[in-house]
Amino acid sequence: MSNFIDFEDQRIHFTDSGKGKALVLLHGFLESLKMWDDFTKELSTQFRVIAIDLPGHGRTEVFRGTPSMQKMAASVKAVLDHLKIESCVMIGHSMGGYVTLEFAYQFPHFLRGISLFHSQASADTEEAKENRRRTINIVKLNKAGFINQFIPDLFADENVNKFQDEIKAMQLAAANTPAEGIIYALEAMRDRTSKIDLLLNLNIPILFIAGKEDPRIPVQNVMAQAILPRHSEVLLIGNVGHMGFVEARDETLAVLKCFVSRTI
Repeated sequence: MSNFIDFEDQRIHFTDSGKGKALVLLHGFLESLKMWDDFTKELSTQFRVIAIDLPGHGRTEVFRGTPSMQKMAASVKAVLDHLKIESCVMIGHSMGGYVTLEFAYQFPHFLRGISLFHSQASADTEEAKENRRRTINIVKLNKAGFINQFIPDLFADENVNKFQDEIKAMQLAAANTPAEGIIYALEAMRDRTSKIDLLLNLNIPILFIAGKEDPRIPVQNVMAQAILPRHSEVLLIGNVGHMGFVEARDETLAVLKCFVSRTI
């Protein structure tokens, strides 16, 4: 069921499906909660699934003030408080993984487990920060051109033709993301802090899902971080880039379902 709440005078959109223990799904950059529709349909047969549109994406308004992961995590907490949810498993794709880590830093007692789905805990390097700044300028000049180039580049080269229809649908959906929302997310990602120490200290299971051909999150970075937590699980998939929920739908869904079942 689609719902809205007010948070600091801005509207947050979320869906709430199924019954049972709570599972929270957070989308990535230029995505929305609709990226999870297929997964939500399956997972809501066993769990209560809450999917949330992050600030400036989907049907959630662009937030005012300084962009930050802290504000994004606070918006997630506001939804869970509204629903009176006191514990959950949280899965974050890409940027959603950064929000998940920030949420875990601020509210660790809420979490029974997390999954970093094509995501990681390091802060941006200085080079990466400069790339974010360049991207912001590109978005200001030509949002549509940026989106149309960016999304195919998230897939493994061999999968671009295979998933042409899915890529086109993602481009069309992303076109509805306002430039202000895209820039908000880029600035929040650029300025996020490292959560490497958090990986060492979290006393909950952490599932890493990584594509061997991921152009955004190098697999060697994920593997180096996966050895840090007390309890790590890893799904490493060949011939997959950054979009495993499309490129390896069955494998990723099965592993997530198993992880949540054992963790929740």
